[in-house]
Amino acid sequence: MDSIKEAQKDMNEAYFYGVPGIVSSGTIWLFAGIISLLIAPKIGIATLVFGGTLIFPASVLACKALGRSGKHSKDNPLAPLAIEGTVWMLLSIPIAIGAALTSLDLFFPAMLLVIGGRYLTFNTIYGSRIYWALGVVLAVSAVLITVLRVPVYIGGLVGGIIEYLFAFIVLIQAEKYND
Repeated sequence: MDSIKEAQKDMNEAYFYGVPGIVSSGTIWLFAGIISLLIAPKIGIATLVFGGTLIFPASVLACKALGRSGKHSKDNPLAPLAIEGTVWMLLSIPIAIGAALTSLDLFFPAMLLVIGGRYLTFNTIYGSRIYWALGVVLAVSAVLITVLRVPVYIGGLVGGIIEYLFAFIVLIQAEKYND
């Protein structure tokens, strides 16, 4: 690929602007929040940690259902950034788990920060500044949840709701871009 714009176009075409990934992630967050509320916070935390492993495969399946490949070109220079961001995220999850060992209330805010940081790289991957806004909103919500000392389950619900809202915004933005 000759330019960053071509690489971003390839990513957008393959992964439908990232929308299936945001929806898949938001769904896991909502499940984690609901399970934290109805069953137990520790089970909700486990839901997010283990359910998170299903986000990429679920998003690829959704991409294929939407007529997209769910796979970028082999020569896409943005592929290493996507992989590096994923590794950074995975290496950060133990920090959130460690915070939960101190207080269960800290797990979801810590994960909101981790995921918010991960979304910042999506601006480069997809060429859309909306991902910076998503990262910032997740980070601000993490701080507010911590400062307000809300019940544990609220963090999961907030994460899911924010991701669903931004999935809709990215979808609308993508439709305008294609018009």
